[in-house]
Amino acid sequence: MTAADELQAAHTAEAAHIQRNTVRVLSVGSVFSGIAVAGSVAAGSLIAASVADSEAAAGFAQTAGVLGAAVLALPLARIALSRGRRVALATGYALGAIGAVIVVFAAVHRSLPLVLIGCFFVGVASASSYQARYAATDLAPEHRRAQALSWVVWAGTVGAVLGPNLLNASGHLGMALGLPQLSGPYVVAAFCLAMAALILTVFLRPDPYLTSIAHREARGDMSARPRLRDGIEHLRGRPRAILGITVIAIGHVVMVMVMVMTPVHMAHVDVTLQLIGLVISVHVAGMYAFSPVVGWFVDRAGRIPVVVAGIGILVLACVVAGTAPGDSVLQLGIGLFLLGLGWSCTLIAGSTMVTDEVQPVERPAVQGLSDLTMNAAGAVGGAVAGIVVLVSSYGVLCAVAAVPLVGLAAAVSRPAWRRHSVNAD
Repeated sequence: MTAADELQAAHTAEAAHIQRNTVRVLSVGSVFSGIAVAGSVAAGSLIAASVADSEAAAGFAQTAGVLGAAVLALPLARIALSRGRRVALATGYALGAIGAVIVVFAAVHRSLPLVLIGCFFVGVASASSYQARYAATDLAPEHRRAQALSWVVWAGTVGAVLGPNLLNASGHLGMALGLPQLSGPYVVAAFCLAMAALILTVFLRPDPYLTSIAHREARGDMSARPRLRDGIEHLRGRPRAILGITVIAIGHVVMVMVMVMTPVHMAHVDVTLQLIGLVISVHVAGMYAFSPVVGWFVDRAGRIPVVVAGIGILVLACVVAGTAPGDSVLQLGIGLFLLGLGWSCTLIAGSTMVTDEVQPVERPAVQGLSDLTMNAAGAVGGAVAGIVVLVSSYGVLCAVAAVPLVGLAAAVSRPAWRRHSVNAD
């Protein structure tokens, strides 16, 4: 065995060890961030609607959160390029914790601008959660990327399902602290996001991205550290990566448009917070619970077949939810579960397509651009959702949300997209 072979073998063994720790730590962080973000989504919409005395404001609260994730996606990617995933992800979670505190203060003083500012910073935690899935692929072998990514997504299931079901209990916590009932979920969110930031800061060592860069430098595969604009330029001439970003964005905007107005649709007919939380938790279970299965299918069946399946599931979700009365908890639960499952298919398959097509050193930059696009689309979708429901109805909103899926189905039907992937390593 040559010296180069020995070095490669040592790097492979080290990468496998670090990869296992990386997935464990990212997964624990995802549990805490899942409780925080999922538990505060419905509360944020209801706080905004209550403070502004307008249902349209519910959509603006969600838009602020998604906009926060979009605006900070590239800055977090820049931090990852220069200082690694650990610092980038912990920074996002810490900013989210600050945002949760701002929302609590805003609820006390009934200030809609402060509610939106707080939701904006809580949205930054979502940006960290999304980028955590990519961190799981930094040291993963090509044939296991989708599974590694999906396990981190799945880890959020515990927190993401638990969070909405804590709406009632966290509301009582808020009142016990002398705060408005709906601010309680944000008290819990502040604690959980602070814990996520602490866990990543202490335990995500060695940093997976910096380790992958060090291995490539040791092999002489790169001469300089990448810059953010280099990754964006690298995306040119990569149509399959662009398609992956498009898949992620459209799946996300459909999910956001329907999900954000469901609590308002139910509250309009005086459905209790407990039942609203139950429907949202079922939705979140659809988003995360079957992620490992989706990841397995992506690695085995291919990226495009899973995208096609996701499109079909999302269309069905829009039909089921859009025809449900506000007090039909069962039908809305089924519709929202399908909405989450379709989102999971498009997110995991699309994210794996992006990772396949981009050189490892450029991935944080391109992945940050992917998350920026996804969250910007979601921000627009959240704002449009509130306006559509204000001037029409929830059923019309679900029909409008299905429209982009038709264009995406036409795009992925091209035979040129049928190949499995390109190994960009």
